[in-house]
Amino acid sequence: MVKDKTLGGRMFDLGNVVLLAVIGLITFLPFLHVVMASFTTEEEMARKPFVLIPTEFTIKAYQYILSTNAIYKALGVSIGVTLVGTLVSMILTCLMAYGLTRRDMDGRRVLMFLVVFTMLFNGGLIPTFLVVKELGLVDSYWALILPTAVNAFNLIIMRSFFMNLPEGIEESAKIDGCNDFGILLRIVIPLSLPAIATISLFYAVNYWNTYFNAIMYLNDANKWPIQVLLRQIVIVASAFSADTSSFGDDFVKPPEQTIKMAVIMVSTIPILIVYPFLQKYFAKGALVGSVKG
Repeated sequence: MVKDKTLGGRMFDLGNVVLLAVIGLITFLPFLHVVMASFTTEEEMARKPFVLIPTEFTIKAYQYILSTNAIYKALGVSIGVTLVGTLVSMILTCLMAYGLTRRDMDGRRVLMFLVVFTMLFNGGLIPTFLVVKELGLVDSYWALILPTAVNAFNLIIMRSFFMNLPEGIEESAKIDGCNDFGILLRIVIPLSLPAIATISLFYAVNYWNTYFNAIMYLNDANKWPIQVLLRQIVIVASAFSADTSSFGDDFVKPPEQTIKMAVIMVSTIPILIVYPFLQKYFAKGALVGSVKG
């Protein structure tokens, strides 16, 4: 029978609830401000830098962003790169992580050292660009995927999770005649769904936010992902706002500040849509590999 909590315990729980509520509110308010500011008029934004409830709702910022067909093409590019890149990264990460868990594999410690070494040192910007150029990946979507296909940190986390799986299951599968590849597909992968979902989300966010690699390797503006195009939209809007005297009296100045807020929402909403579908796995895999079960 569970005893009732003491007064001190109840006060401690109440303090935790209040503290977490305050932290949650502090975290949520900036996001709420961005959402509401994207529907606020430029005049109100000039009067009230921090807007929670706009007095007049407007969608001019979104109309300006969505007024060009390039936004839909860039959105398709980002979705394609995110899906293909995440799939490629997870295949390579799972294969390499599982291989590094095999104690009978020759050179396992050397390979693990090389993986950790890349977390501390890298070739630098210019050598990386030269490698991508020599491989013929410049102006190719693969330039956004292959250079970052395997993240060392994610690989180590996945390896740790694989090592924590019961060894008896794999031994039983080998007795039944299953090879290493079959064990990975039929046993290890199904048992590792929380870890795979978590690492997939990490990779997906990274590919979705691809910006610098696109600037470096893509010369064709038609191949730009959404992040680069949104940056260009903000730059154009800022330029128009700075000097509109040469455009005539009939020119309608784009709302600079609200466009910035709308750009944040356009670039954030797709990931927010994906997260609920992975939440049940993400909660289990957030501390993946940290505790041996």
